[in-house]
Amino acid sequence: MIYALAIQKIKDYDKWKQVFDEHSKVRKDEGSNGAIIYRNSNDPKELVIITEWKNMESAKNFSLSEDLKITMKKAGVIGLPELHYLEQIEKTEY
Repeated sequence: MIYALAIQKIKDYDKWKQVFDEHSKVRKDEGSNGAIIYRNSNDPKELVIITEWKNMESAKNFSLSEDLKITMKKAGVIGLPELHYLEQIEKTEY
């Protein structure tokens, strides 16, 4: 699996979440297996979103799409997110 980690600032969580949920079918159709959303405990306007992807090509195609840019603007994302692609190499129990 490939993971895309995005760190982004938002104007309003409720508005952002509504748009994020509306966009879920697009993410799924593009190859996403789901997402985990975190909020910075020191800055509630900063989110960390980790999406799981079938492969790197799907993750990059989605991340660079014009549709995503339009959706982020609609959701109230401030500026461009910081984006990292991750591969899990190991998992420990503790």
